[in-house]
Amino acid sequence: MNLSLVANTIRGLAMDGVQAAKSGHPGMPMGMADVATVLWLKFLKHNPKNPSWINRDRFILSAGHGSMLHYSLLHLAGFEDMTLDQLKNFRQWNSITAGHPEYGHALGVETTTGPLGQGCANAVGMAIAEEILSSRYNTSEQIIIDHYTYVIASEGEFEEGASHEVFSMAGNHGLGKLIIFYDQNFISIEGDTHMTYTDDVKKRMEAYDWHVQEINGHDYDQISEAIYSAQNNKTKPSIIICNTTIGYGSPNKAGSHDCHGAPLGEEEVALSKKNLGLPNEQFYISEEVKNIFTNRNNEMKEKELEWCNSFNNWKLSNKDLFKLWESAFNLVLPNFEDILPEFESGSSMATRASSGQTIQILADNIPYLVGGSADLAPSNNTYMKSYDDIGKNSFSGRNFRFGVRELGMAGIMTGIQLHGGLRVYGGTFLVFADFLRPAARLAALMGVPVIYVFTHDSFCVGEDGPTHQPIETCASLRMIHNMTVIRPCDANEVKVAWETALKNLNGPTALLLTRQNLPTLDRTKYTPAKELEKGAYILWSSSQKEIDIILIGTGSEVQLVLDVGEKLASEGYTVSVISMPSCELFENQSKEYKESVLPDSCDKRIVVEAGTSFGWEKYVGRKGKMICKNDFGASAPYGVLLEEFGFTIKNVYKKAKEL
Repeated sequence: MNLSLVANTIRGLAMDGVQAAKSGHPGMPMGMADVATVLWLKFLKHNPKNPSWINRDRFILSAGHGSMLHYSLLHLAGFEDMTLDQLKNFRQWNSITAGHPEYGHALGVETTTGPLGQGCANAVGMAIAEEILSSRYNTSEQIIIDHYTYVIASEGEFEEGASHEVFSMAGNHGLGKLIIFYDQNFISIEGDTHMTYTDDVKKRMEAYDWHVQEINGHDYDQISEAIYSAQNNKTKPSIIICNTTIGYGSPNKAGSHDCHGAPLGEEEVALSKKNLGLPNEQFYISEEVKNIFTNRNNEMKEKELEWCNSFNNWKLSNKDLFKLWESAFNLVLPNFEDILPEFESGSSMATRASSGQTIQILADNIPYLVGGSADLAPSNNTYMKSYDDIGKNSFSGRNFRFGVRELGMAGIMTGIQLHGGLRVYGGTFLVFADFLRPAARLAALMGVPVIYVFTHDSFCVGEDGPTHQPIETCASLRMIHNMTVIRPCDANEVKVAWETALKNLNGPTALLLTRQNLPTLDRTKYTPAKELEKGAYILWSSSQKEIDIILIGTGSEVQLVLDVGEKLASEGYTVSVISMPSCELFENQSKEYKESVLPDSCDKRIVVEAGTSFGWEKYVGRKGKMICKNDFGASAPYGVLLEEFGFTIKNVYKKAKEL
């Protein structure tokens, strides 16, 4: 097999794609072409004719700026949507060859990468998912889940904080099926990496308890031997430090930051092709290279066929396991009305507590549900009490201990969800959503239905002070496109919020829950909590007459506006009290429904939320008032803060009377 010809062909395609686009990153694909060639032609188990084969190896280009490497491999491997025209339209309108690989745009792209470190985090999640599923479904007679997760990462990944968090956890969990190729070329955008980065990567990864090797990334024998060695180490994740030359093959730009993030130029492309033994022809692929990949694909078809036969035998002899398998991979949900109780009106509990009770019931009825917390399970109430922990040599449990790693947790969650066969949630304090925001944004971009459990959702955190009081955080989450944010007002809204989150398969859901107790509303007197699914609803109206004033509350402030509404009604005003737990769900409703809840005929409106007023202008209009919090809070008991910040019946009533 002429590996050199394949690698040089990849280099040619990468150069041509970037040159045609007049933008991009040719250096990394040229430097890692040898490693990628060996991996894809000798080790990577996948079938381009069935990209969704469950037991495929996962390949992640975490260094997403080198996307032409991935696109070239996908085209050569025969993924049907990755045509030569797509390579020629790299970074252009309506092409699937985006500047950085995007999940859902091209077959074979397992996750969206580019923000450095995120692909590594997703890969750790995928490797964890493989371990969990293999522990659940493999039997002593038949192994049906058995695959590797391979990652190509650059020095940028290793500098970003996300990699430190997830590599630490991967070593702690002994993820023996995770193999990372570290492209060590000592070049970044600004020049030599030694200006800012002199870590001893080998010692660092050994300290994380990884299996570490260092090789010449252009030596095919060393590459192969290193992968074999990594596969044979079953107890530790592996890193293969690949010493490479960025822009390998370019006579004048190899080894320089000049080829990191800019086209080589037509003259240098021609010289590079000559140096590599390629004809000076754009997007050239020889028949020999095509035949090499055809032969490899035929081998992979046979691999999948063997697996399918084994799977069918397993299915027949493990019928109960197969039922669980079908439920998990199709994300089948129970009938929530049959399993979730009605919380008793008049009781009082924090919404984090009612969420915790709901989680226990969901855990018993959704076997594929897994979750955890960033070292805050007792506060987040996220622990599934009847189930074991997930950890090294113990993947049959349901509970994650993510440690103090919010960003790592979120990236890992995305990888678990992308892998398939599980549904995952993760918890922390709402104020720490800022730590995980980059991963949450990518989950929203990809439409990955992870569930974030954010507790301690307002300045009512109290004595911990402004550092722990989320003021602008809720609004910042609402700003993320395709993120559904739900802030329930009582235990029964919490129950429906969980149901809504589990039914949402189009993107992430953030549940915002209180630390302080809230009364459970009497739903025989007020509208049923099921209406939460619509995002906003008329919780109570004093009359069917024309409305004098609309009071809008979310979460812990709903009871406050309800009390004020009833006080105003006792004075003869016609009041409509709105519970608005989710702006996103409300915006998805029909124009007619939105008008029925917030009629244009009533411009006297007040919104009350223990957070920033940003975003509420849309709902209160020019004549409305917002009782919100637009600074950083203070340290004191939460009852004192409510009084001092004006979240009282007296103040809300006063503002209403002014209207």
